[in-house]
Amino acid sequence: MTSETYSSESPAAQQMPAPSGPLSRARPGRERILAAIRSAAIAEFSLHGLKGASTQAIAARAGLTKPQLHYYIPGKEELYEELLMQVLHDWKVVFSFEDHAGAPGAVLGDYIRKKLDHAFDNPEISRIFTREVLDGGRNLERYWPNARLWTQKKVDIINGWIARGLMRPLDARLLLMHIWAMTQSYADYALQTRVMLGLPPDAPIDREPIARELVAFVLGGCGIKP
Repeated sequence: MTSETYSSESPAAQQMPAPSGPLSRARPGRERILAAIRSAAIAEFSLHGLKGASTQAIAARAGLTKPQLHYYIPGKEELYEELLMQVLHDWKVVFSFEDHAGAPGAVLGDYIRKKLDHAFDNPEISRIFTREVLDGGRNLERYWPNARLWTQKKVDIINGWIARGLMRPLDARLLLMHIWAMTQSYADYALQTRVMLGLPPDAPIDREPIARELVAFVLGGCGIKP
């Protein structure tokens, strides 16, 4: 991954292409091992962050020796950066407002549901981002300019809806941050969710009532009929 990929001044950075590190260069015969390394790295980094995770622990979790692991990756820093950038790339692609020409209620409802599904389906990988932020976000310094740019595009769309009288006047940036906080909670505080719902560790969570309530809550606050 080159520095140009993350430069806030380059067109490549603004588009943020999918990472092209060792985990994306899977070939027949390597896919299973690379998948095991990725899964192990996600688990270790989500639990311990970059500083606390070790290549020894990642190798053991992946069923490899440390020398075997380093045959596939140069080091934990490169692996961590690639996983972190993959999270950010996925968020940019999956949680876009591409259908912003539609009704605000439909667009925001779809956005909320996708964010919620991602939190439920990928709690560990979501926590990598959260832990990085809690650790000071040093590895996110090159990401913030693009994040502000992508967020501003959503803000402009929401402000356009407000100007057309399709929703009540509000701070669009705060609205987005509130949505992020409410959906991300189901990844970062998964244990609390289960305790409050009275569910055992392995019991499935019925996410539909959660999504329905959350969408209705946000749209109601925006002055939009669900």
